[in-house]
Amino acid sequence: MIRHMIAVAAIAITPTLALAAGGDSNPPKPTKTTKKCLFGRVWDKDRGRCVRPNKTNFTEEELYQAARELAYAGQYENAQNVLRVMPDQNDDRVLTYWGFTYRKMGELELANVFYEKAISENPDNILARSYMAQGFVTEGKTDLAIAQWREIKARGGEGTWAETSLREAIRTGITYSY
Repeated sequence: MIRHMIAVAAIAITPTLALAAGGDSNPPKPTKTTKKCLFGRVWDKDRGRCVRPNKTNFTEEELYQAARELAYAGQYENAQNVLRVMPDQNDDRVLTYWGFTYRKMGELELANVFYEKAISENPDNILARSYMAQGFVTEGKTDLAIAQWREIKARGGEGTWAETSLREAIRTGITYSY
């Protein structure tokens, strides 16, 4: 208990860094996918219209970016529909966004299954670690959040958005979406 209090105090007195950009930490800029498309459709630049996403009409990266954009726009089910057509369901980035969408839908236990699998696939996935720990903060499991914060730092993530936002969430109890 005392170690827990010391760790929380150490986090609280650490100067707050500006949220660092890096990797998938920045929210995606809205495109026509979230500005014009409805019902989970994705903007197809070549066709100049919104279409149902599938493996043949978009690259894996385009699908991934569409899923991120929809997730950050709060369209979690639509984001999941895009994630479903991703060819590599074991890609740690895909697993991270499955976890993200389930966490935002309030299904923390299921979200953690995906975060843990993402971390199993790529132990250096500090974004999955941060998102999972944000859920721990929400649940009042500060000790588990601190353990992930330490892992992020140990894996070279100090000063990144993943580390900074998690440190602030642990300190304040206010979690972040992206």
